[in-house]
Amino acid sequence: MMKRFLKYLLIGLLVVVLIVVGYLIYLFTAYYRVPDNQKLTINNSRQADVQVDKNYRAMTYNIGYGSYPPSYTFFMDGGKKSIADSKQSVVDNINGVIKTTKEVDPEFAFYQEVDEHGKRSRNVNEQKQISSSLEHEYGSVFGQNYDSPYLFFPVTKPIGKAKSGLLALSKAKMEHSKRYSLPIDIDINKFFDLDRAFTVTISPVANGKKMILIDVHLSAYTKSAKVQNAQLKKMFNVMEDEYKKGNYVMVGGDYNHDTLGDSPKVFHTANQHLTWNKPFPKDKIPAGFHMPMGSLREDAVPSARNLNEPYKKGKSFVTMIDGFIISDNIQVKDVKVKDTSFAYSDHNPLVMNFKLAK
Repeated sequence: MMKRFLKYLLIGLLVVVLIVVGYLIYLFTAYYRVPDNQKLTINNSRQADVQVDKNYRAMTYNIGYGSYPPSYTFFMDGGKKSIADSKQSVVDNINGVIKTTKEVDPEFAFYQEVDEHGKRSRNVNEQKQISSSLEHEYGSVFGQNYDSPYLFFPVTKPIGKAKSGLLALSKAKMEHSKRYSLPIDIDINKFFDLDRAFTVTISPVANGKKMILIDVHLSAYTKSAKVQNAQLKKMFNVMEDEYKKGNYVMVGGDYNHDTLGDSPKVFHTANQHLTWNKPFPKDKIPAGFHMPMGSLREDAVPSARNLNEPYKKGKSFVTMIDGFIISDNIQVKDVKVKDTSFAYSDHNPLVMNFKLAK
């Protein structure tokens, strides 16, 4: 009897080992990085050139792939869930993003974490939902971050596959757009933080120069300072090259760094030493650029929350990790966070009013 039990136990263990090994083989063979320097398709481009000395508005908004209402908690942040509550919940959240965009009415909009399909977002094509809803006013360009293999974690409710990226909208003409790959971890961590990129879209300005629109989402869960610095360096190099040509350069995105530098003090939260909330290294921003802060510190409206627990205003961990980096030939009137109370995402959008200097 004991021999038979041990035999079946051994067979069972062997089957488990074969499944695990087979999955690891699949994971590494199915993984790929999207090619660098990839030309992107511009859809429904408008015809108007950008004007100098005219007031414009830009918005940057990480939409959390439509899966993070205020009640949501995420397993990688210490919460419980891995996929959206329902397909209808995702559709409703994306409709909330669209509604917010219409309220802000920006000429330029940068979105991050926009899924084309994914188990985590119940296979809602968020890129299509946003672009088609706003196509009468905006041209659009989508740059893919990643098309991940099936991720079998957490085991009880796997997050699965996801194809996700960056979406930029513009009321001005867009001539060219390109996707640039960012450096990432090369070990097992690449399956947790996935691929990263930024997109560069070029719009003509009436004075003969160009406006360079950069949409970016830097790594969140990497523990490597080397990777974080390399990502910034690659983006900074592109920014500098365009600025030296005399162009106007604007970056909008989620930097996964504390852009205030002292968010725990501003928002009266404990410093949790999260990988995505280290102070942004502003001393490394190239000459001729700066990160406009406006009254963000005084207003004390956060741009992001931690997903370790449901959102409770005044109690949950909140911070500022989103924003803009601009060249000095762009004059900023103000920068504000539009307070949505994290109704549609784990982020609030940032809004900047500006004009291009002559």
